[in-house]
Amino acid sequence: MTQPTLVMGAVAYAPKVVTIWEGFKDWFARQGLAFDYVLYSNYEAQVQAQFDGTLHLAWNSPLAWVRAERIARSRGLAVKALAMRDTDCDLRSLIVVRADSPLQDLADLRGRTLGVGAIDSPQATLLPLHHLRQAGLVPGRDLAVRRFDVLGGKHGDHIGGERDAALALLAGEVDACCMIAGNHLAFGLDGTLPTGGTRVIASTEPFDHCNMTASPGAPEADVTRFTELLLAMRWDDPQVRPLLELEGLRQWLPGRTSGYARLDRAVDEEGFYDADGNILRADYRY
Repeated sequence: MTQPTLVMGAVAYAPKVVTIWEGFKDWFARQGLAFDYVLYSNYEAQVQAQFDGTLHLAWNSPLAWVRAERIARSRGLAVKALAMRDTDCDLRSLIVVRADSPLQDLADLRGRTLGVGAIDSPQATLLPLHHLRQAGLVPGRDLAVRRFDVLGGKHGDHIGGERDAALALLAGEVDACCMIAGNHLAFGLDGTLPTGGTRVIASTEPFDHCNMTASPGAPEADVTRFTELLLAMRWDDPQVRPLLELEGLRQWLPGRTSGYARLDRAVDEEGFYDADGNILRADYRY
C-alpha cells in the first residue's frame, strides 16, 4: 500500500522557495516520510486551502496564522502551530528617520508623514501602526501614512515595500519609515541605507513571525512524525545544514502563539479581517 502523502502549502514570494521545499521534500523522503508541497501566489488562497481538504500543513506568515485561527474558530475547528524557526521569535519593527532629522521620538511624528510597507505587512505596516496607536497617535488623524504596496498577498515576505519606504525616506518624501530590525541592518549592509545615515526613534514590542500550521483534520500520526523530524534537525548535520541555511534558521523550535497577540489586535484596529477571518479591506489587492 502506498503511504499517504503529507501535503504542505507555501507562498512563492521568491524563486528560492522552490529550491527550499524541493530540498525538504527529498530530505523527508530519505527519512521515510511521504511529503509534497503546493506553491501559492498569496497567503489568502493558501489559508483557504487549509479548510477545503487541499492542505494538511501550511508554512504561514503571522498574518496568515491570525486568519486561519479566526476561520477555524468560527467553524468550531482548530489549527495548531507545530513549529517555527529560531529566527521567527521575539522580533521587533523599527520606526526610522534620517540622521539629520529633527524628529527624536514618536510624539514628534504628529503632523508628519510616515512611510509603511505593503497593506498586508505585519512587520512594516500593521504592527508599527498598532504601536503608534498605543502611544496615542492615530494614523490618518495625527499623522499621514504613505503606503508602499509591493506584491500584495505576500504579507510582507517580499521586502520591496520596506525598501521603497526606506528609499523614500532618503529622498525626503516621508519623514520616517517602518521596517523590521533585520531589514534595517540588511539595508545598511547592501547599501540601500548609507552607513550612519538613519536613526531609530521607536521600536515595537517583540512579536513572532512564521509558523508551520496544521490544518483541521490533518492525519495526526503523519503530522506528529513531520514535527518530530523538523525539531530533530541539527545545524551540524551536513545533510541538514544547507536546508536550514536556505530557510534562514539554525534550529526549529516548537510552535507558540503568544507572539501574535498584538498583531491580532492590529488586525482589528485596521479592519483587515473580521472575527470569522473574512477579508474586510476593499483596497487589498492580492
